[in-house]
Amino acid sequence: MLLKNRLEGIGWFTYESFIRITQQHPEHQFYFLFDRKWSPEYVFSTNITPIVVPPQARHPLLIKLWYDLCIPFVLKRIKADIFVSTDAMLSLYTKVPTLLVIHDLNFEHYPNDLPWLIRKYYRSHTPKFALHASGIATVSEFSKNDIISKYGIQEDKIAIVYNGANENFHPLDIISQQQIRLQYSDGLPYFLFVGSLHPRKNLANLFKAFDHFCSCNAGIDTNLLIVGERRWWTNTIQEAFNSMLFQNRVKFTGRVSTESLHKILASALALTYVSNFEGFGIPIIEAFKCGTPVITSNVTSMPEIAGGAALLADPSSPESISIAMKQLATDKRLRDELILKGFERAKDFNWNNTAERLWKSIDKITQSL
Repeated sequence: MLLKNRLEGIGWFTYESFIRITQQHPEHQFYFLFDRKWSPEYVFSTNITPIVVPPQARHPLLIKLWYDLCIPFVLKRIKADIFVSTDAMLSLYTKVPTLLVIHDLNFEHYPNDLPWLIRKYYRSHTPKFALHASGIATVSEFSKNDIISKYGIQEDKIAIVYNGANENFHPLDIISQQQIRLQYSDGLPYFLFVGSLHPRKNLANLFKAFDHFCSCNAGIDTNLLIVGERRWWTNTIQEAFNSMLFQNRVKFTGRVSTESLHKILASALALTYVSNFEGFGIPIIEAFKCGTPVITSNVTSMPEIAGGAALLADPSSPESISIAMKQLATDKRLRDELILKGFERAKDFNWNNTAERLWKSIDKITQSL
């Protein structure tokens, strides 16, 4: 998951957790197992030994080969005390104790959002992984309860290690915000989506909601800015976009750097993060830290993470999302109230706490050996 210039949710979790854990525990030796040549920036401590374990594993069959054959061999060779997997996969063929990080079970609830073979692999193997693991860490109370409910895992086997947010996210001054709006949104205020352009991110209904907002509020000039790669762009998303009356107000940036993302997020009218399913939702916290109001979904983990500091909408209802957009576009008092609440809520989430909780889960397993 540590791929240069391609870190996403699990990648950031891995990076931010282990840059702290390895530096805070110089008494231990850590081995980072990569499936390709690593970038030097991810070997961030002298007590880390990077190892390339071929083959490159991005196909379910190669993933199975990597975990079932290659990983047990390496773990035996380095005499590992514990194996920590941050991407919800492990080897069923090693006796080395394993801490498994499961971020969410979206594939159980929205299986059709994934290609057939990937869906089949996740749904057939994840229950086995959860049962085999010595311990499990997850990123929200919602995900913990979901794992217990779906797989019958004992509650005391699962620890919650909430995500954090990059410390570089903070408010921007008015002049900087205006410059960002000129650069990305023709100078106009904009609603913002951040994330991979995946079906579960609910882009189809977001497009419909924004179209409804524009139709009902002709005097409010705003754009919709979409930040993310089109890796999972589907016909349903394309059809929703094609049917928009205000298609010209939707701006696509593609993937951007962390520095640019901070500026874009801090200059937005509001973050519209109305996924169908999330195990956490890091952009919610990043927006809070930037002083940007948030509209998010009233389902899965998002109300838990928002903690009363965001407007909640029904992700299945474009009209519900549109109403929330109008509220934030027209009610400055509400915006200011949510900004203050967001600052307070953001204090509850940071990567130092994530690393500390993850280390406690690791230590709990090693102490029981």
